[in-house]
Amino acid sequence: MILLKGVTKQYSDAIEPALKGIDLEVNENEVFGLLGPNGAGKTTIISILCGMIAQTSGVAQIQGKDIRENLHWLKQLIGVVPQDIALYPTLSAKENLHYIGSMYGLDKQELKVKINHWLEVFDLSDHADKRVERFSGGMKRKVNLIAGILHQPKLLFLDEPTVGVDVQSRNAIIDQLKVLNNEGMTMVYTSHHLQEAEHFCTKIAIIDGGRILTHGTPNELITSSESRDLEDVFLKLTRYVS
Repeated sequence: MILLKGVTKQYSDAIEPALKGIDLEVNENEVFGLLGPNGAGKTTIISILCGMIAQTSGVAQIQGKDIRENLHWLKQLIGVVPQDIALYPTLSAKENLHYIGSMYGLDKQELKVKINHWLEVFDLSDHADKRVERFSGGMKRKVNLIAGILHQPKLLFLDEPTVGVDVQSRNAIIDQLKVLNNEGMTMVYTSHHLQEAEHFCTKIAIIDGGRILTHGTPNELITSSESRDLEDVFLKLTRYVS
């Protein structure tokens, strides 16, 4: 699904490259966790994969196609759930989703059915016509997620999808993501919730200083480093300071 080979990124205002020769493969139907401390290069990788910025050098492909040469095709293939809430606060949940869904060119009736379905799945039907600014953090996160999956993308990017939410909302979000993955949706996921990542991801790469330090299944990483859990692996490998 995803291939990065020798990818570097040098920002014009930075001394050090943000990425220093990233090699990465993500197969179809994986939940691929991209984990690392702040400033490690995760956002830069996601931005390249979403076509928002170009790499300085190296190969960046999705489904065998060069990302920068196929931006229109890419927008139909991917969904993005950003860390920041990407909703209009003065619009209702339903109005936000209608607007976002229409940008993907979804049929009006089909869009209505999809919105009602997902609002019901996330127990938001009774709040569909309320302004988003009145929602709790967990409710906003759920609508933010729905906005990214309305068009049924084949590849979903998730940037801290459960940050700042209560346990019930977090479980509801992860449970539904697992359903979508079981139905064939490939996911690239970033989070600082390492316990969540350990149980949610099928593969993981730990990145720091613009380089991939290790990658594999959660069990492989834990076993090979003789660690207790994924958090222990992370702390051993990165420049994390508590």
